[in-house]
Amino acid sequence: MDGSEAGKAPSLNAAQPTGMRKVEFVAIVAGLMALNAIAIDIMLPALSEIARATGLTAEGGDQNRQQLIIFAYVLGFGAPQLIWGPVTDRFGRRAPLFIGLVGYFITSLLCIWAHSFTALLAARFLQGVFSSGARTVASAVVRDLFAGRSMASFMSLVMTIFMIVPIIAPTLGQLILYVAPWEGIFIVLAVWGVLMFAWTWFRLPESLPKDARRPLDIGSVSRAYLQVARTPVSFGYMLASGIVFGALFAFIASSEQVFRQVFNQGENFAYWFAGIAGALAVSNFMNSRLVERVGMRRISHIALLIFTSASLVLTLLTMTFGESLAIFFPLFALTFACFGLMGSNFSALAMEPLGSIAGTASAAYGFATTMISSIIGMTIGSHFNGTTVPLTTGFVCLGLGSLVIVLITEKGRLFSRT
Repeated sequence: MDGSEAGKAPSLNAAQPTGMRKVEFVAIVAGLMALNAIAIDIMLPALSEIARATGLTAEGGDQNRQQLIIFAYVLGFGAPQLIWGPVTDRFGRRAPLFIGLVGYFITSLLCIWAHSFTALLAARFLQGVFSSGARTVASAVVRDLFAGRSMASFMSLVMTIFMIVPIIAPTLGQLILYVAPWEGIFIVLAVWGVLMFAWTWFRLPESLPKDARRPLDIGSVSRAYLQVARTPVSFGYMLASGIVFGALFAFIASSEQVFRQVFNQGENFAYWFAGIAGALAVSNFMNSRLVERVGMRRISHIALLIFTSASLVLTLLTMTFGESLAIFFPLFALTFACFGLMGSNFSALAMEPLGSIAGTASAAYGFATTMISSIIGMTIGSHFNGTTVPLTTGFVCLGLGSLVIVLITEKGRLFSRT
């Protein structure tokens, strides 16, 4: 067995920061990653209200344009990671993290003060920029301390806790709307940013030693990114992850419309969304228990095949029998559960050979996956036509595309241990 699967020894430091229990370290990383999830999921029930309040309806925009509230943030989240990565490799993890958290807080307030739909989109874009800094640092810290299956197992535990956010965030957003205007949602985001700043300031030590830091110049940065692009396993799994996770973004953006318009479940949207997110949380926990015994490739490749097959079956059943929540929900929950068996493993496989440039590698992976998946997700979401067929058909195509890339990356072999 080669190092890509064996890697159980940490790359630089101990298995978790000195003086911190593993459960707290898992919670901190999950909390940092949740900055991104909560910024998206908490406002799903409020998209229509926010669009009306900021003048989108008055401007005569079609209803699908409300999805831009999500995608403006996601696009801001994507590209700046290419800058955050080399910065964290040069100056360490803590300083860039605190800059990102302060910016997240400030832009949350800017969203409250936005008086037009365009101004809100600009503020959301900037919010994504600063959130990407915190996310890049979180991934880099994990790669500083873990490798291979150990990293996949740790990240699965992180994602299990992290998935509490998409389970409860839409419900929280709905509760906020019962007692406050939509601006209250952004107050919650600002508070979350402050809490994470305080927690990491006092409890998260620096994980990148000074003698392991890299110079910040064009030549060094270019060589680091070229190293990422020239590492076949890393590049292949970045592309595969970016393509298949376009399905996740497509659903998140159109989920309110699916449950409200297709299934007439607008009042119960948060509960249905929580059920799908719960399936993803369970699969992340399963992965954390299985990956060190079974292997990243075996689990993720099987999950990719199930994802594609279940999406195809759901599409065919819908086209044959029409829209039915009894058919849609269980099969769709199954496809979402597959993300929990692919995400951490694809990420660990891509990051494994790049431990010496963990910040840059994390940035490249985050940029590639976010930009590819967000553009694909926005394209699929914009084709919503009052049925789930465009969504599930898109899932099938993305699953097949990702499978082809994995086959090329693995030279035609699936399920191998190395």
